Amino acid sequence: MYDYVIIGGGILGLATAYALLEEEPGAGVVVLEKESHLASHQTGRNSGVIHSGIYYQPGSLKAVLTEKGRKSLTAFCDQHGVDYTICGKIIAARDEDELLQLRRLYERGRQNGLQPRYLSLDELAEREPYVSAQHALLVPETGIVDYAEVADALAREIRRRGGDILIGQQAQHIQEEAQTVSVTTRHQTFTGRKFINCGGLHSDKIARIAGYHTDVRIVPFRGEYYTLTPEAEHKVSSLIYPVPDPAFPFLGVHFTRMSRGGVEAGPNAVLSFGREGYGKLDMNPADAWEHFRSPGLMKLASRYWRKGAQEYVRSFSKQAFTKELQQLIPSLLPEELMAGEPGIRAQAIQEDGTLLDDFFFITGSRSLHVLNAPSPAATASLEIGKTIAQKVKG
Repeated sequence: MYDYVIIGGGILGLATAYALLEEEPGAGVVVLEKESHLASHQTGRNSGVIHSGIYYQPGSLKAVLTEKGRKSLTAFCDQHGVDYTICGKIIAARDEDELLQLRRLYERGRQNGLQPRYLSLDELAEREPYVSAQHALLVPETGIVDYAEVADALAREIRRRGGDILIGQQAQHIQEEAQTVSVTTRHQTFTGRKFINCGGLHSDKIARIAGYHTDVRIVPFRGEYYTLTPEAEHKVSSLIYPVPDPAFPFLGVHFTRMSRGGVEAGPNAVLSFGREGYGKLDMNPADAWEHFRSPGLMKLASRYWRKGAQEYVRSFSKQAFTKELQQLIPSLLPEELMAGEPGIRAQAIQEDGTLLDDFFFITGSRSLHVLNAPSPAATASLEIGKTIAQKVKG
């Protein structure tokens, strides 16, 4: 019997196992992953940004864990030989209306312990000569890393400390008893004192299998990216973001110089008709039916349908996607963009249409379920793992 059974071989599940073994050396810990390899979904398909926390409400769990997590992550990378770069990012304002929002971000960044600074147009031209903006804010704490490599390093440490990591183990039945929890997969049953659900895109389903029903549903949004051709990569030196639209829950298309080489441009954000629907026409009938039955999603769609329609246009029109990117880099041409790897964001939505913006956990009698771990979950993963470990031990 194990002390802790964890579902999810992404960075959160691995960080939780690592934290438990840090706090309880010798504890029996097993991580169950349904895929054939770790970090298959959100961890291995994100843009690799080490977030600063400039966007987050001061005092929120997001803000607190991001500040701590950024420091813990880079310390872990230093210790375990994972390459990363703290390159900073630029948030570019195109007009005076966006300048007002940029000023709010500056103040929020200062409240969150950051050291943002305004750039003169000459300084902007020196750093990012191809960017068009009237004003710019530099956030020096932002960086880039390959989170799949971080996940691999965590897995090595978990195994070195005696933990088990098993692939191809999809949970089909979960039963909580007075003193134990059993998780049954197609192959066998795992019994533990505590169970932790870090199932990401499937976390709400796993919670329901365990008998916990809430008004929170995971709705998958596909983010589609382009990569710059090698001949165009010189147009981006670090990370370049627009000023986010405060009325829309996504950051908008941006440019990211990747830790493994190359430059990524995107993403848009379109509703996916499958929790793992990475292709434009992919559909999982069960997931699609769940979407249409979701009152929260219907209410969300009624509020953002115009913006959503624009996102779908960009999904199928390279010209439209390029036009959006040209708001930041006017010289960019469609032929300088190549199709990149898409990703899926697990967005938690309540029945009243509210998007859950902060981390959200529910606690069972012998379990803990992570039902919302949006960006910057990867940046904050080690600190989230510590938080989960403290919750399940308490």
